[in-house]
Amino acid sequence: MKQNIENKARILGKGTWISLGSPIVTEVISMMQFDWLLFDLEHGFMQEHDILPNLMAVKSSGTKVIVRVSEFRSGLIARLLDWGVAGIMMPHVSSSEEAARVVGAMRYPPFGKRGFSSSSRSFGYGENAPRNITEWEPPLFIAQIENYEGVQNANSIAATEGVDMLFVGPRDLRLDLSVRKSADERIPFQEAISLTVKAAISSGKQAGILVSPEEDISDLCVMGFSAFAIGADLAVLRSGYKRIKV
Repeated sequence: MKQNIENKARILGKGTWISLGSPIVTEVISMMQFDWLLFDLEHGFMQEHDILPNLMAVKSSGTKVIVRVSEFRSGLIARLLDWGVAGIMMPHVSSSEEAARVVGAMRYPPFGKRGFSSSSRSFGYGENAPRNITEWEPPLFIAQIENYEGVQNANSIAATEGVDMLFVGPRDLRLDLSVRKSADERIPFQEAISLTVKAAISSGKQAGILVSPEEDISDLCVMGFSAFAIGADLAVLRSGYKRIKV
């Protein structure tokens, strides 16, 4: 299945997960030619105060940074975007209403409710502030599909204005589907991700998924996935040290 995304500059390719919060580790990873890095505020060890120094560590590489927040907080979302992150990932998006609320926090009036500061880091501390806010390129919004409701509502979520990608959280989605009391809701995982991909593509949006470094993504590409988060800093560090014989 092929996607028809009008603005190719908004397409993400292969990225990786950053959870340690070390600017040095992040800087080294940013030199590995990933298209994007995901700073994780839901799990892992990153704190809000770690975001800015890690952003500065990435700057010279030009790698895009997406931040996954742990919950909806409009003030935090606005602050992260002011600091210069390229986009926001929201976990456990279950409805178009939830998606629209995040979009509203990310965009300036008349398209949202985000407050405007011309002196933010994202605008070069005032050097690059747009004269006409309607010409401003909005940040990316990635909605994570991690439960049965998200799969069932994937079409309306993908069709929501401002949603750029549906991103499957495989572990949480598998877990959610496996513990459903109703047999009708215990749909096979492969069927769930297929429905999610089809929903994204039908709205001209990307479909993404987290994979391990050893995983063969060819079948996922055939399904229609085009964005991949490959591994995570902690896991790669651990596996690398395991190869050392002591």
